[in-house]
Order: sequence, then C-alpha cells, then structure tokens
Amino acid sequence: MSARKTPNQASSDDPDDIVAAVRKIITDLPDTTGLHSAIQEGEQIADIVGPLGLPPEIIAAVRIYPLCREKFIDNNYLINNDLPVISRLVLGIEQLNQFSLPENWQPGEALAVRQSEALRKMLLAIVSDVRLVLVRIAEQLYRLRQAKNAPRAIQQALAQETREIYAALANRLGVWQLKWELEDFAFRYLDPDTYSGIAKALKEKRVEREEFIHAVKATLDKELDKQHIAASITGRPKHIYSIWRKMQRKGQGLDSLYDIRAVRILVDDVSACYAALGIVHNLWSYIPGEFDDYIANPKENDYQSLHTTIVGPDGKTIEVQIRSQEMHEHAELGVAAHWRYKEGGALPAAFDQKIRFLRQLLEPGDDDADLLEQIRDDFFEDRVYAISPKGDIVELPPQATPLDFAYHVHTQVGHRCRGAKVNGRIVPLTYKVENGDQVEIITGRQSQPSRDWISPRLGYLASSRARAKVRNWFRHQDREQHRRQGREILDREIARLNVKDVAAVDIATQLKQDSSDALCIALGAGDLTSASIATALQHLRGTGLPATRPRRQSRRKDTKPNAAAVTGIGDLMCNFARCCRPVPPEPIIGYITQGRGVSIHRQDCGNYLGLHRRYPERSLETGWGQSDAASYPVDLTLHAFDRSGLIRDITTVLADEEANVVDLKTYAGKESLQVVMELSIEIRDLPTLSTAITRLEQLPNVVSVRRKA
Repeated sequence: MSARKTPNQASSDDPDDIVAAVRKIITDLPDTTGLHSAIQEGEQIADIVGPLGLPPEIIAAVRIYPLCREKFIDNNYLINNDLPVISRLVLGIEQLNQFSLPENWQPGEALAVRQSEALRKMLLAIVSDVRLVLVRIAEQLYRLRQAKNAPRAIQQALAQETREIYAALANRLGVWQLKWELEDFAFRYLDPDTYSGIAKALKEKRVEREEFIHAVKATLDKELDKQHIAASITGRPKHIYSIWRKMQRKGQGLDSLYDIRAVRILVDDVSACYAALGIVHNLWSYIPGEFDDYIANPKENDYQSLHTTIVGPDGKTIEVQIRSQEMHEHAELGVAAHWRYKEGGALPAAFDQKIRFLRQLLEPGDDDADLLEQIRDDFFEDRVYAISPKGDIVELPPQATPLDFAYHVHTQVGHRCRGAKVNGRIVPLTYKVENGDQVEIITGRQSQPSRDWISPRLGYLASSRARAKVRNWFRHQDREQHRRQGREILDREIARLNVKDVAAVDIATQLKQDSSDALCIALGAGDLTSASIATALQHLRGTGLPATRPRRQSRRKDTKPNAAAVTGIGDLMCNFARCCRPVPPEPIIGYITQGRGVSIHRQDCGNYLGLHRRYPERSLETGWGQSDAASYPVDLTLHAFDRSGLIRDITTVLADEEANVVDLKTYAGKESLQVVMELSIEIRDLPTLSTAITRLEQLPNVVSVRRKA
C-alpha cells in the first residue's frame, strides 16, 4: 500500500482514535489473495490475548501485525498516518518472531536446559514493550491450534518449541489460561498415544468437567453468602498434561489422583479461611489423610493455604484450596510462586524480580507507562543476549564486547580472535554488543592475545572471567620473563630489608612453592606479592604475626631489657647497635661493651663478627622476648626528588604504619640531584617494615627506600 496520508489520521495520544484508525485501515484494504486469512489470524490472536487485560493499542497492533508481515500494509504507511505507536508495537512483535530454535535442531531433540533458559530470557529482554511477550505466547497458541491437521514433523517441531520455551514462559508469567492449552497441545503432538489414553480414561470431555466445576462454585458461593463470608471462587479442571505429570511424579494411576478437579476460595483473613473450611466440610465429606493446614504449618518457602479433598456431587473428588488475599499474593508474586515449586531449582534474583514485575504488569493501573519505563531501564539491563551464527543464544554481562562473546564460546576462540562481525558488519573489538546482535568471530591460526585486553580502562573485555583467561595465557607464555622479573622482586625485597641469612628455597617452601624458580615465577606473574616475602621471613624465624596491633609504647634509647623484649641479658643495661639495628625475628646476639652495657647485634652483622673474633668471651646468647608492645629501631635511607610536602607525606605513611620517627636528617646529593634522607624509626616487626618501605616507594618523587646495613 502507498504511503499516502488519509484524511482521517489518528491522534497518537488517544487509544480510542488509534483503534478506530486501525480498524478503518483494515476495512479499506482492497480484497486480494490471502488478505482474509491474515485478517482472520489477527482477529483470532486478539481473541486469545483479549482476556489478559492488555491496552487497546496492543490489541490493535495484534490485529494489524499479520497484515504487515504479509506485506499488505507497509510500516511507513502506519507512521505517515500518525500511528507511530502501532508501528513500534508491530516492529516489536516482528523482532520477537526472529528468534526460534537453533537451525541444527531436529524434531524430537530436547534443548539443553541452559539454551532453552537463555532463549526464554532473551524473549523478555529484547522486546521494546514487555507485554508483547504475551502476544508472542498467544501467537504460538494460535499456531498450535492451526497445526491440528499439519504433518507430524511440523507438529512435533512446534510442540517441542512450545514446551521448551513458550509454555514455561507462560507458567512464569502466571498466564494460566494460556499455559494449560499450550502444554496440552504440546503433549498431544509429542505423545499422541498417551494423551489419548488419559483423555479416554477421564470418561468425560473438558467442557463437561468445566460445567461440573461451575456447579460446585455456585453451591459454594451460595453457602458462603449465607454465612456473610466475602469470597472469590475460581475453579479449574486439571488439564491432561498436568495429570500425566502428576502420575509420573507419584508413580500412580489416574484413580489415585484426587485433584483432577480443583476449586480455590479467596477470603479476607485467616479466620475467614477456617470458617470457609467448615462450610466446605459441612457440604461434602472429606477424604481422610488428604487435608493439609499450610497456614498453621507453612511450607519452607512460606507458602500458606488450606488444602482439603472432598467427595463432591456425583461422587467425584475435588481439591479445595482456601487462602486469604495476602496469602494468594505471596503465592503468586513471592518466593512461594507456583512456577517455582513446580519447576524446581533456583533462579538468579535479578530474573526473579523481572518475573514479578511482569506479573504485576498484567494488573491495570494508572502508572502503567511509568512501570514499563522502569522495567526497561532498571530490570532488563543486567544481561545482554547475543546470537551465534548457528542460532545459539549467548548470555553476556552488560557492556560486553565481541571479545567477551569469543571467550564465552571457547577460550581458544578468544585467544585466536582477530576481529568480529556484528550483524554482518565489521566492528572494532571494543564494540558494545546489544540485545539481539548476531556476532561472528574472525579467528587466526595462532593464539595471540594482546596485553591491552587485560586493562578494563581500554574496554576490550567487560568480563573479569575473560580477563583472567588472558592473564593465564600470558602467564604460561611468559614463564622465562616472569622468572626474571620475580628474581628481581625477590632480590630487591631481600636487599631493602637487608636480610642475608635466609635462603630463597626456604622462603619458597614457606610460601608453598615447589622451588625457588616457582617462587620467582609466581612473583613475576603477580600470584604472590613482595609483601608475602616479609611475612614468610617472619614465620621462618619463629615469630608468628600477632592477631592485632598493640598500641606502641614510647621508649628512650636506654630502654630496659623487658621493654625491648630481649631475653638472656638478665638485669644488664642494653642498647641496639646502630650498625645493624636488628628487628624481630632476625637472629640476634649480645656483645658486652665497656661502660655501655650489652650491645644487641644481628648475628650476621659485620661489626659484631669482627669484635667476636677478637673478644669471643664477650658474646652473650640472646633472643627476642614475648612483648608485643615493644618497638625496635631501624635506620632507612630514602632517595627522592625534592618537592613541596614530601616530608609531610613520608611522616604520614610512617604514622599510618605505627612507626615512630626518632630522627630525620636531609641533605642534597649533588651528583644525583636528589634529596637523601636518613630516617631513624621505631618499627614493630619485619612485615611492618616491608609494608612501610613499599608505601614509601609509592609516594610521588620517591626513587628508592632501603634499610641501612
């Protein structure tokens, strides 16, 4: 049809005008082959969704969609006739119809659970108006009805698609009037013999069962009204697929099922629940052992209701459920939702929340449009669903790129990725994948990831799991490089702590590495940090790390032995030798001086070794005491380029590490043009010293920090 405007254009804001305009467009169409069939299809799908309470504009879009699909009406014609709302809805329905089972699927082959779940989520996520999902479910039911005389292969393919996707989706949305018919048609097409057997065993047609339920409801309504109990009564004859499921689950025959017919009574409060139960039991006798009080004893998911089975008119059994409106709302929208304990298993909280909001959407309200915006903006942004060239659905994190897609498919696909096509067009690897995009990965023969992929700032990968795969690849490829880098880290840490008496293999064993080479590789790859070396040294020397940091006690240079936590010197005065400044848990030795008490040295101190050779009788075996409150002097040499606030930053770092600054001297290095600082500090232990040195080296303009030998 041409895009010429008609004189009776619709107001885009008035649903009644929109419906009238659509009705006029359909009426004015010239009679051509296939037109009547398309009009009839639209009318029948509209009849299916009519009871769901959808707004008039959606019903109008449902009626006109088959005409647009068959090219009787052009989408531009709708826009040019001031029907952008209908145009948008029709495009949304078309988008939903683009997705089905993978191309390689064969009739009778069940989908993988994850694949069918991903497709269900995609149907919810990609649609511009989430209520159109209901339209797609209704269209699937229309196709099933039309397939009664179709070839068996077509019936089975349609039924499998229905069972795996649309019946489960209708179940989650709580659209029971569509769910039972979808399931029954699928069961009928997939297993016609069993379906026919159960249907014959029921000995009555569904319409007869519905009439029976109607009669029971009328009796209950009359009796409840007599007792002035306000109640809403609904009933359902159990559909054939549900009967078969229960027979399979219980391993029983049809005669053992008491809930083939069921009635639900909704009242105002708990007292009314028990009053209604008394009326039911006065009307009909109940079957012993078939009464459950889930109000007094709720299920684990907090489901509450009264369940009883009675022998009703004509000796037919009926299951009666009685609950309050609040209990019913919890069962429908809360954690006790019917679909949850029917299907079993847990779902992500975000998707669970979407289902609840979609169910609420079925209830009419004044803020309907705002709710739609809320759902689109807040509840469908947590995942992205893309399609592989084979039709598989791939679930990705938000802001995902084609590279994320590649690593999701397979690690080697990601490693060999050289480029990507999205919807047939070459895109950069930083392209943000959108819902419904078809992604094709271009690969090379050799694995060749880039280190840029690891950086979140560059935007190549949104998934931390994919970045971990890239890091792991480089870890294996750069083994030699990591060994060299790790050796540098180990040597630097040992040098700046001035530790000379511990072998690298001992440090490796303490850190649960097989060898010193393995230790270096782990350090170079980033699996271990330099701080772990100081911790290992602490444990190797027999002093564990305290659980908490005790408050430092200030002390003078002539600290007494118990304050310095040194054992083996008795009541003698002691001091720490300025030449080596030992820190726990470094091995120490005492040397008796003339007039200055005992001087405490590190056992590997060069000055002490020289004195010991001359006066071995003055050596005194000493060790560290148990005082956690003590602190120990350490001398540091710091090289930096001078700047404003440098000393302030240094003292702040030391204060954060609870290191007390005893002395600080600064002078300029003429050759290096750097400032050299000599710091005397009091520190608690070796790991604390290592952390303090690391933080000092991270300050701007600081070149190096070393413990003085």
